[in-house]
Amino acid sequence: MMNKKIVLIGAGNVAHHLAPALLRAGMNMCQIYSRTLESARELGRKTGITYTSDTFAVYPDGDIYIFCVSDDALLSVFKSLRINEEALILHTSGSVPLDIFKPYRQNYGVLYPLQTFSKTRNLDFGEIPLCIEAPDKEVLKTIGQIADKLSSKVYEISSEKRKKLHLAAVLANNFTNHLYHMAGKLLEKEDLDFNLLRPLIFETAHKVMQMIPENAQTGPARRGDTNILNLHKSMLKDNRDIQTLYVLLSQSIQQTYSKKEKKEETENNAPQWTLW
Repeated sequence: MMNKKIVLIGAGNVAHHLAPALLRAGMNMCQIYSRTLESARELGRKTGITYTSDTFAVYPDGDIYIFCVSDDALLSVFKSLRINEEALILHTSGSVPLDIFKPYRQNYGVLYPLQTFSKTRNLDFGEIPLCIEAPDKEVLKTIGQIADKLSSKVYEISSEKRKKLHLAAVLANNFTNHLYHMAGKLLEKEDLDFNLLRPLIFETAHKVMQMIPENAQTGPARRGDTNILNLHKSMLKDNRDIQTLYVLLSQSIQQTYSKKEKKEETENNAPQWTLW
C-alpha cells in the first residue's frame, strides 16, 4: 500500500488537509491536479509535490486517484483525464453515491472525511471520521487500509446513510455558522464586538460534547417566555429574513419541548403497579 502511486485531483479546502495527511502517513503521493494553475501551485508548494493544471499532464499510470472536487464537477473532471483501467478511483463527497463511477470502472469507492475544512485552519486529521464505501470486499479492504493510515475513526457507511449524515452535518455546521454571521451583522449595526459572543459559542459547542442537544437547550423559546419572543420579533421588523428564521426556529423549539413534556406527563401519570 505504501508504494501505491496516489494522484490527488483537486486543490481546494479538502485537498489542502488530505494531501499533508497522506504525506504524514507515509503514502506515495506523486502528483496534484487542479483546473486552475494558481490552486495547483499553492498546494504543490505547500506539500512539495509535483502539480499541474493540464489534464494531458496528469499521470495516467497512477494506482489511486482521489477526487477532491465539487459534486457538480466530479464526473466531468473524471472524464477529462486519462486514467489507466486498473486504478482505484475514489471520491470524497458526502452526497454523491458510490456507483457514480460504476459505468466507467470496476475499482472505485468513497473516502468521505466528515469535517469542515478551511485552508487556514490546522486540524488533527487523525481525529476526523472517515466514511468509506466500496462495491466489494476487496476494494473495501484497500480503502480501509488507506483510511486506517489517516484516521483512528473509520466507518463503513452506505451511500444512503452517508447522504443523510451529510444533511445532518449541513444543519449542524453550515447553518449554525450562517446564524453566527447573522448575529455578527446585528452586533455590527450597534457597534458591538463579535468577540462578546465567542465565550457563549464555545460553551454551547462544549455542552453538546458532554450532553445530548435536547438536554442542552436553553433560551426564551425553551422557557416559553412569550414576552421576550414578541420583543425580539418586533426588534427584527426591519430585517424580515432574520425575523422569519427567528420565528420558525422558536416555533420548532417550542414544539419539540411541548411534545417532550406531554410525553413525560403521560409517563408520570401512568398507573404504578406493585409486584407482591
